[in-house]
Amino acid sequence: MNKNLAIFTKNLTKIYHKKNQKVNALTNFTINIPRGCIYGLLGPNGAGKSTFINIIAGLVKKNSGVVNITGINLDKKPIEIRKKIGVVPQELNIDPFFTPYELLELQAGLYGVKTKHRKTIQILEKMQLIDKKDSYARNLSGGMRRRLLIAKALVHDPEIIFLDEPTAGVDVELRMNLWKYIKSLCEQGKTICLTTHYLEEAEKLCDYITIINNGKKVLEDKKENLLNLFSKRIVKFDIENEIIKVPHILEKFLKKSNHNQLTLEYDKKEINLSEIIKILNDNNILFSELKTYDEDLETIFLKFTSDLYKKI
Repeated sequence: MNKNLAIFTKNLTKIYHKKNQKVNALTNFTINIPRGCIYGLLGPNGAGKSTFINIIAGLVKKNSGVVNITGINLDKKPIEIRKKIGVVPQELNIDPFFTPYELLELQAGLYGVKTKHRKTIQILEKMQLIDKKDSYARNLSGGMRRRLLIAKALVHDPEIIFLDEPTAGVDVELRMNLWKYIKSLCEQGKTICLTTHYLEEAEKLCDYITIINNGKKVLEDKKENLLNLFSKRIVKFDIENEIIKVPHILEKFLKKSNHNQLTLEYDKKEINLSEIIKILNDNNILFSELKTYDEDLETIFLKFTSDLYKKI
């Protein structure tokens, strides 16, 4: 087994039975997550992301398949694996009658972290909760509770951290701060496995991305490679002189045209921007400004989770 992999699964399958119906939460799910990276799991609700996390965390039993964490088999050494991972769940399940300081101390005790090795104050400072360390959890805002969940997952200094929708319900400024902190954890050598509905979040943070739909892996690659799969680009020109006729060679790329603006959608493999500009110049179509837009991760996600792609 490759010990350079933080997480390895092969043919991982989980079936639920609800109201006498079989639900395939995961079907032959195989994934390789390298150590020291930020790995994104994207997919709609019910895709199987949380099931995958819960199996590795020991909260859900798989039906079949192989799971190895840093080269250790889940079936053989589940307790050792639990010490290696920290999980930030999607649900805000926090005891309301404990303070953040007490909750972190309790969590550290459950993991057997000796008092002299605990970093409770440091973690609370990083999560911007130090001024609330003695407040009851029930009095914290939703964003503060989200940060507290992340803090709880860090008390035993895990090698692998699962973040299930970590910035749901937090404001933009805090989301940016959490992104910065997540990157700093990765720089320390930790492996971050992230599920998110925020496509911008995945695009900003992740090194690798797997798209899941209906319990199956639809697509897996480096983020840059995924973005390069889609070579469509949109360019908008602010036209200085009125366009009487769009040049024939550009007609098939035409998306929108009016007196003072021309919008083209083209494939970068078929024609490049400099060629388009030359065609405009050759036809005396002058422009004062242009803007280009590449397909982003959201476009990719929507394409691969639409009904058209369900059978992929």
